[in-house]
Amino acid sequence: MKTLITFIIVFSVIVIIHEFGHYFFAKRAGILVREFAIGMGPKIWGHQGKDGTTFTLRALPIGGYVRMAGNGEDEVELTPGMPIGLVLDEKGKVTQINTSSKVQLVNAFPFELAEFDLEDKLFVSGYQNGDESQLVTYDVLHDATIIESDGVEVRIAPRDVQFQSAKLWQRMLTNFAGPMNNFLLAIVLFIVITFIQGGVAITNTNKIGAISENSPAQSAKLKEGDAIQSIDGQKISSWDDLTAAITGSKKSVLNFTVKRENETFTTQVKPEKEEVDGQKVVRIGVQVPMDTSFLGKFTGGIKQAANSSVQLLRALGNLIAKPDINKLGGPVAMFQMSSEAAKQGPLTVMVLMAVISMNLGVMNLLPIPALDGGKIVLNVIEGLRGKPLSQEKEGILTLIGFGFLLLLMVLVTWNDIQRWFF
Repeated sequence: MKTLITFIIVFSVIVIIHEFGHYFFAKRAGILVREFAIGMGPKIWGHQGKDGTTFTLRALPIGGYVRMAGNGEDEVELTPGMPIGLVLDEKGKVTQINTSSKVQLVNAFPFELAEFDLEDKLFVSGYQNGDESQLVTYDVLHDATIIESDGVEVRIAPRDVQFQSAKLWQRMLTNFAGPMNNFLLAIVLFIVITFIQGGVAITNTNKIGAISENSPAQSAKLKEGDAIQSIDGQKISSWDDLTAAITGSKKSVLNFTVKRENETFTTQVKPEKEEVDGQKVVRIGVQVPMDTSFLGKFTGGIKQAANSSVQLLRALGNLIAKPDINKLGGPVAMFQMSSEAAKQGPLTVMVLMAVISMNLGVMNLLPIPALDGGKIVLNVIEGLRGKPLSQEKEGILTLIGFGFLLLLMVLVTWNDIQRWFF
């Protein structure tokens, strides 16, 4: 149960932060966000904000999504002959359209829809109260709402608030905002992790950090802050040099040349061998020095985020150069990682969340139709052509991209099941 909760929290926070990026920049661009949903499946709660966005809580507590007007993901089904309910204001203009049998509006009257335009001319025509002898037409307010079949009330989407009506740079920024938020989340988490850990390791120095009690280093009279200049004549200039010289030596006693303030001296250290996770390691009981300053922690977190992104890009390049499905992980692998992280504590869960958030940000920027990166590529093509691709062509490309991603997800998930359970 703990593993499941950890998985849901990690995945949902990352997705919701991603979707909030789209929501935030869409609103700044004047694009109507019809719904911001937390979770998936049937609606269990909804509230329409002053900005026209309906915030909903859905039954399956995992992930979330936004529906932006005019981007092909927010269609409201209205068809001629459909029975609906209309609510008028004091001037006889439509303020609400009810298409749901689950919601009954006291002040609505029955209306059989014949014709409508909720994008440009803003009207509905049909037959009122079952009287088919007279076709009646009503104007629809620009900010009117429509109650969908599942009971969710959203704003109608006139042409001026649709995604395609925003400027090209605004649409590009809106598409990029989701991955950008994932990068920001990863950076913030890495910074918080660094502060929780008390500092960031300084590896580009030959100085040593804290000395463990009853360790070979303590027996050799080494102190925190000592600079190790050489080990058995091998020059030491960084922490990597230090660990390599200790673990690579087969001698039972190592000769250290040490500088302490203005004094240089030699001392002998007898490394200890112990078994960690089934492997024999050599240790002398010194820790890497830490930068515990506020600036050091802050910049250290940013550097960790940068290193994570570089490693991810390298792995992605390796995957492209040498495709192998075993290098990929899907929901099952993520669940397994959440399980391991939950056992190790909250700090490990935060690290996992930061790494996955960075992964999601990078993967979403891949130039594949249906992903944010694919949408940005279409934006660039529109800028070069001076006009967007036709909706038909864009729809075909998106369908191809979605099919590819769906196939890849099925293959990766099946491979994860085989790898983890069989």
